[in-house]
Amino acid sequence: MSAFDCVTAARANDRPTSVDYITRIFGDSFFELHGDRRFADDKAVIGGIAELNGKPVTVIGLEKGRNLKERMDRNFGSAHPEGYRKALRLMKQAEKFHRPVICFVDTSGAYCGIGAEERGQGQAIAENLMEMMTLKTPILSILIGEGGSGGALALAVADEVWMLENAIYSVISPEGCASILWKDSSKTAEASECLKLTSQDLFKLGVIERIIREPKGVESRLFDGLKNLIADTFQKKSAIPPEKLIEMRYNRFRKY
Repeated sequence: MSAFDCVTAARANDRPTSVDYITRIFGDSFFELHGDRRFADDKAVIGGIAELNGKPVTVIGLEKGRNLKERMDRNFGSAHPEGYRKALRLMKQAEKFHRPVICFVDTSGAYCGIGAEERGQGQAIAENLMEMMTLKTPILSILIGEGGSGGALALAVADEVWMLENAIYSVISPEGCASILWKDSSKTAEASECLKLTSQDLFKLGVIERIIREPKGVESRLFDGLKNLIADTFQKKSAIPPEKLIEMRYNRFRKY
């Protein structure tokens, strides 16, 4: 697949969203929590607590929605500041109760409307980056579709970052890149290649630790395999002393 083919696949309407992953991996054990305790409950961010093989975990996802009504309700997965503050509230709660954190990332980017800027969008994202770097509990982030700019990075300062085979992760959308570099949005395919946004590119660069294959036709294989991988990873990370875990996370990003 070309880079632009991956972009198209990552944006496909029938692609599983965070809700699908949460439902298929955690089942009825997931209990959603709401609000940032400051302004509102941002539906672009879904989060709560769940059980994974009998052990409690905190689950957070950027949710686009699965039809037009849901997508409008969830702002097409573009979170407001209160969404990132809700995510951080849940992460700090997870740290307090020694729960690992799993984040599912799927967004074209943080919402850039006037209201979001007035309520401190940049500060909310920056606060997440800073706090996640020193969180004293294991964090795993999985890019399941689009990973756009700081809106995705705000949930991806983790001990390990994984990507679905056809997901993308980039500092800017290919359309935005083409418009800036060439003043021509028709060069989106060329921009996609230049951005090195595919899972294969990012694995080679050391930005991610694992590529999750996407079996055709049998989704249960994807969810069952991912559930086992997440459980094994949390078991290993939970055995590491918190101070060492933070040092390893810091060094992971410093090596860039």
